[in-house]
Amino acid sequence: MTTLLNLSAPAAGATRQARITAITSGKGGVGKTFSSANLAAALARQGLRVLVLDADLGLANLDVVLNLYPKITLHDVFTGKHSLEEAVMPAPGGFSVLLAGSGMVEYSRLTPDVREKLLDVIRQMRPHFDRILLDTGAGISDVVLYTVSLADEVLIVSTPEPTSLTDAYATIKVLATSHGRRDLRLLINQVNRPGEGRTIRGQLQQVVDRYVTPGLDAPVKLEFLGEIPSDPAVREAVARRQLLLECFPGSPAAQAMVAAATRLSA
Repeated sequence: MTTLLNLSAPAAGATRQARITAITSGKGGVGKTFSSANLAAALARQGLRVLVLDADLGLANLDVVLNLYPKITLHDVFTGKHSLEEAVMPAPGGFSVLLAGSGMVEYSRLTPDVREKLLDVIRQMRPHFDRILLDTGAGISDVVLYTVSLADEVLIVSTPEPTSLTDAYATIKVLATSHGRRDLRLLINQVNRPGEGRTIRGQLQQVVDRYVTPGLDAPVKLEFLGEIPSDPAVREAVARRQLLLECFPGSPAAQAMVAAATRLSA
C-alpha cells in the first residue's frame, strides 16, 4: 500500500490546520484503539481527511486492529531510515495511518529526543489533514501525558467496569490538575443497557465536581460523546481484524460509533 501524501507540496487551503484529538484511557483493554480506528472511518465518511497516529509507542497495536503489515513505521522515521512521507499509509475505511510498529520500546520513555520527534511529526502532518486522532497508550505515563498535551481536545474511553472507571477518574484528575484541561470528552464502551453510559458520565461528573474542581480556576466539564453497546459484532470484527463499520455497518455498536463521530466533528 502506498500513500499519495506529498509533504513538500502545499496542502489545499494553505491555512488549514487539522484539529487534533487525543484518544486515551486510564486502563488498557477498554477498546481505545478499536474506537480510534472506527471513529476515524466514520469521520472519513463525512468527507474529512483523517489521520490516525499510533502514539502508543511501547505497545502499539493499531496495525493488528486494521490487519496492516507496514514496511515503514514511525520507528524508521525516528531513526532516520525513511521519511515521514513514506511512513503515512492508507487504511481500510478511507483514512490514513502512521503506525508505530515493533521496535519502539526505546521510545516508551519521555526523553527530550522523543518529545522533539513527536512534536515534529505533528507539526508536519497538521496542514495536510482535517482531523488527526492520536491513539495514545493507556494510563498516565510521561509519554501518554505529553502526547495528550499536543492535542486540541481529549477523548477518554472507559467501560462500566469499576477498575476502568477508577482509572478513568485518575486520568481526568491528572489532566485537570496538572495539565490545565477543563473540558474533556467521554466515550463509554461495552455498555449493557441503553442510558448506562450517560448515567456513568453523571456519576463521574459528580465525583469530579466534589474532589477535583474545588481549588481550580474553572469547573472541569465532562462532555458525553456517546455509549457503545456490548455487541457480538464487535468481537467478530476484532477476530476478523476488520473495521466494525466495514463488516457490520448496521450493527448497534457501529451505529453508535457513527453517532459518536458525528458529535466529535460538531
